[in-house]
Parts: sequence; C-alpha cells; structure tokens
Amino acid sequence: MLSPFGLVPAAAAGIDVRSLVTHALAMVRSCGADVPPHENPGVQLGLAMGLAGLDGRDKVTVTSSEKVADFGAWAEQLIAESTGKDGKGLIPIDGEPLADPSLYGNDRFFIDIRTEGEDDASHDDRLKALEAAGHPVARIVMKSIDHIGQEFFRFEMATAVAGAVLGINPFNEPNVQEAKDKTRAILAQGAADRGTAAAAANGISVYSRFAGASPAAVLKAALDSIRPHDYVAFLSYLSAESATEDAVLRIRLTIRERKRVASTFGVGPRYLHSTGQYHKGGPNGALAFVITADDETQTEIPEAGYTFAILKRAQALGDVETLEAHSRRTVRIHLRDANAAPRTIERLFADALK
Repeated sequence: MLSPFGLVPAAAAGIDVRSLVTHALAMVRSCGADVPPHENPGVQLGLAMGLAGLDGRDKVTVTSSEKVADFGAWAEQLIAESTGKDGKGLIPIDGEPLADPSLYGNDRFFIDIRTEGEDDASHDDRLKALEAAGHPVARIVMKSIDHIGQEFFRFEMATAVAGAVLGINPFNEPNVQEAKDKTRAILAQGAADRGTAAAAANGISVYSRFAGASPAAVLKAALDSIRPHDYVAFLSYLSAESATEDAVLRIRLTIRERKRVASTFGVGPRYLHSTGQYHKGGPNGALAFVITADDETQTEIPEAGYTFAILKRAQALGDVETLEAHSRRTVRIHLRDANAAPRTIERLFADALK
C-alpha cells in the first residue's frame, strides 16, 4: 500500500497521499532498528501474532469499526500470502462479527482496530468477554482515519516479524505459481468440467472426493470431516455481489455455531493472491468450497482465443486441482443458474447442516 503500486491509485481516488505517507513515516521511525523491541510497535504486534501462532492460535481474527471497515480485507492479503507456506502460517479471518466466547475454539487471536471516538459499548463488552475467557486480544486505536498510513506500516512490519518467529520467509509466494501453471494447462486443453460429478440434482453439480446420494449429502460428508483447529474456506467465482456475500456469511455463522471453527470468504480470482497462498502452503486444515456457475456472457479476450468466462472457469479448476494436489479437502459446487446463486447456496447448506 505504501509503494507506488498503492499510492498512485490512492491519489487517483482523492486520498491525501502526503498525509498518508507522513503518518506512515512516523510509524517507520517508531519501528526503527534503534528502537528496543519492547518499545517497537511493529515488533510487539509481530511477536504477539507469531507466538500466538506457535501456540496454535493461528486464526488472526480482525475486527474493525465502521471508519476502517475494509482494513481487514487489506490485512488478509498481507498476512495470508506472507505467512502461509512450509506447512505453517497465520490465516486472517475477516468479515466475521464477534460472538460469545463459547462459539470459538482455542485457535483464535483477535485484533481490533478503530479510531478514537468510535465507541461501541456492545462491541467492547464482547472483547472483554473474550479476554476474560482467555482469548488474546490486541487493541489498536488510531487518533483519526488520517493515521491509517501508520497502521499499514505497523502491520507490514508485524507480518515480517511474525514470519521470523514462525521460521518462514514472508517475502515469497511459492504456491501462487502452482495454480497459475494448472490454469495454463487447463486453458490449453479446454476449460470444460473435469471429472464426474459426485452428485447432481436441481441444477446443482458437486465435484469432490466426498461421496453422497445428493449434493447436500456430499456437503454433509465434507462438513462432518471438520476437526478442531480446521477452518472452512468459501471461494466464490460468482459475481461479487453483496447478496452472495451475505448468504455465505449466514452459512459461515451457522458453521461457527455448529462446529466452532473459523471460516473465510474469497472472490476468485482475487483471493488467489491473498488467502490462496495459505490454503495450499499453510497447515493442512482447510475445507474448501469452490463455487462456480454457468456464465451468461461470452466476451472474447482479444487475441487469446478464449473468453473471460473460460478463463475464470480455468482459474477455478486450476485452484481446485492445486488444492487437491496438496491433499486439501475440496468440494466444487457448480450452479446452472448464477442469478439464483445466493438462495440456492443457502438452501443447499441448510440441508447439509440439518
């Protein structure tokens, strides 16, 4: 975010880049090599994250106030892509509202970020309840949203420190290339559905190593495989619409209530460069639901010889094959009617979770 790659679009969006960088530089000085670790905010957060991960608390759950509501999505890409490798890592959990401590396993580390004056008594009570129950909670309060630049640097520093604590290189992404290579191979062969559906009915086809007499039964078998410290990843290749995300969130909360495990939601192919690295390179605790649908539009990519719809399908299939190559439990749910996807998915999981 603090490189030209992030600052140029920030400037184009009307953000005061000078103020952003000024506050970031203040954090740079606070995290300097001459600052003792116990006074260094980046090192302190990184040590907390890394040590929590070594203790099994590798689900970094980011909550935020309204003014910084999208910070978790940015932190998700940073933390997951940097630390998820060599069978180790931290998986960020974004977009999940806080709940009673009884609904969490002992694999959570909470980070709450907000600005001064954004008081929320109910939210604060939930944080206190989590702390009282023994869950580690880090609280970050910025003076104002103008100070967000300092948090970009703090989290970048903290992620590098956490990587050192976990014993990994936070500056590479070895498993991202694997999915790209699979996608190229699929495009060369044609991106039709590969393999035989485990079950199909009512416009829903489910592809998986799990078995069942119906799509819901296949999903139930997959959900029954969940163990403590696992997590569920919803990877959607549908249109990035709020209705889909809202439907998946309701499913995520039901799974949390029934299974006491964390979950993530990613939109493809964007997630391939964020949580996608962790899914393949991190600890083998993922149950991945990859959601695809027939595309109505068939827009050609100039000089490519295939459409955007075919490219998207190839990326989904490539990720499925890569996940399975790393022995990840994977279920691809393919829908014939993309327009009805939110309702269809919710009904399907409701049946599977009965």
